Amino acid sequence: MTSSLPTDYWGRVLYLASHYAGSFLNGAWKTIAIAVVGTAAGCLIGFLVGIIQTIPVSPKDPWYKKAVLKIVRLILNVYVEVFRGTPMMVQAMFIYFGALQYTSLKLSMWSAAFLIVSINTGAYMAETVRGGILSIDIGQTEGAKAIGMSHFQTMLYVIFPQALRNIIPQIGNNLIINLKDSSVLSVIGTIELFYVAKQNAGTYYWYFEAMTIAMILYLIMTLTASRLLRWWEKKLDGPANYDLATTDTLAFTSGLVDYPADADDHFAERNKEGGEER
Repeated sequence: MTSSLPTDYWGRVLYLASHYAGSFLNGAWKTIAIAVVGTAAGCLIGFLVGIIQTIPVSPKDPWYKKAVLKIVRLILNVYVEVFRGTPMMVQAMFIYFGALQYTSLKLSMWSAAFLIVSINTGAYMAETVRGGILSIDIGQTEGAKAIGMSHFQTMLYVIFPQALRNIIPQIGNNLIINLKDSSVLSVIGTIELFYVAKQNAGTYYWYFEAMTIAMILYLIMTLTASRLLRWWEKKLDGPANYDLATTDTLAFTSGLVDYPADADDHFAERNKEGGEER
């Protein structure tokens, strides 16, 4: 049995890939699930924290509103600083083993994995969302408030649709980071791609070969995610030229000129006619 095993590097890679393909693909699928769910939940956390951090406070507001907002914002700031300032591996061990030892909370391996990635991503997204909201011109908020919108309605219908376009690159970055950083969850026994690669490598002690397969799979996942996010960005950009939706025949033609191609021909023809008249 042992004598039939390949001895060269690529032969071992192909051997592991062919004999353990199902195991590697299962690990990759679980890595994708952790990254996608964690990033989506983290974005929701970031959006909620962003809304709270941008709630306006005026001198006319009652004292209890100011006090509650100050306390809540302090707690959120501590959350953001702690989870941005510590490694995810430490967070995983602290939450998973700490919850089992010092609290009555019973977390399964997968519950802990989703929770850790979500709250870690939420801490980063909170600052991203806050920056995206503040990047929108203040006149947008003032206009929404002028027609009677609440802060929540202003955020939901006016600010967020515009801020979302600005923060999509960071959402994509977090997804790609989570695809890679989910490997640290192996310290709590989460069976994802890196964990599976270590298991398969230990069968024959072919660690270099097994990690080559894992690296290729990680690269495929990150490149695919990157291309899909760029496609989403282009979809949100919309067309480069627009036609005016109006019944005014005098203004209607202004939406049909596609500069510079059509406009250059139009101006050249007018200049030629003007020269002939002179």
